[in-house]
Amino acid sequence: MTEQSKIPVPGRPAKGKSLFERADGAFGFEDLMAAPVPDRLAEPVARRAPHAPKRTAEERTPSVTPVAHEVAEAPPGPARQGAVSREKVAFNGEPQPIDRARLRANGLIDPDGDVTTLLEEFRIVKRQILLAAREAVEAGRGAAAQRVLVCSPLPGEGKTFCAVNLALAIAFEKDVEVVLADADFANPSVLSLLGLSAGTGLMDAFADPEVRIEDCVIPTDVPGLFVLPAGNRTSSDSEYLAAERTSEILDRLTRGAPRRLVIFDSPPALAASPAAELAHHVGQALLICRADQTGQSSVEDALSLLSACPDIKLLLNSAHFSPSGRRFGAYYGYGG
Repeated sequence: MTEQSKIPVPGRPAKGKSLFERADGAFGFEDLMAAPVPDRLAEPVARRAPHAPKRTAEERTPSVTPVAHEVAEAPPGPARQGAVSREKVAFNGEPQPIDRARLRANGLIDPDGDVTTLLEEFRIVKRQILLAAREAVEAGRGAAAQRVLVCSPLPGEGKTFCAVNLALAIAFEKDVEVVLADADFANPSVLSLLGLSAGTGLMDAFADPEVRIEDCVIPTDVPGLFVLPAGNRTSSDSEYLAAERTSEILDRLTRGAPRRLVIFDSPPALAASPAAELAHHVGQALLICRADQTGQSSVEDALSLLSACPDIKLLLNSAHFSPSGRRFGAYYGYGG
């Protein structure tokens, strides 16, 4: 072995030094040494300014008297350019009477009739719809919060029956207006169920910029209930609904009227495309499923098509069995 004690250390004797000290002297490891650590580190910079000493009342008094700045008020005149008028859009058409006999013949709610099981059930449904609409309005979700789509997966499941009854039930409210819009352009039936005469309607306002949608709305003799016909059928129903001006047209139905709801009776989701397009313009969708008829796969497919709507509710129609045995209306003395 090499004798470690004989490694020469320039400038100082090797005797008494450790192996590392002698290697350091021989090969010059000074440049590889860590930087020296000071005995005292610098004081950290304060993140918060120290509290200033309390001043006397005289010191707190400003030496310069503040000058009041006058704010010039804008002169009265027309609204500034680009501002949107929030004046309430009114429906000034001639009121038409609802055919009560036709309502009763089709098993619908009679506005002048007694409390029935059907009315009580739709009172529960409307309360959920109104509550969700109010919360959406308060959350600032725009005019769509006041629009409800009533739809079904397939034909024959009762979506128009439910849409009309829901609108009639909401019209009973003391401070709410409701517009029942027939959006089933291929097979409109709202006017015939209510006994109203046809006129220009929803699709006419979409297709013709000269047609104002508020002029198409029919006031009825039921307080708070208005009806919007489907209008003339076109071959571009879905394309008109997907157009940019659709939102502007629909906004006019509730402009300046925060307590007004619009209910759309749309085509079945799996039978026609307008339902999926309307889902982009509403805050809620009520999907009607018929007991012992609507299949699970149909419901799932319809939910997928309506997924643009942020709030989708399911309503089971034509159910004759209740596990709780409830019989709405019987409490008032009416079992029908």
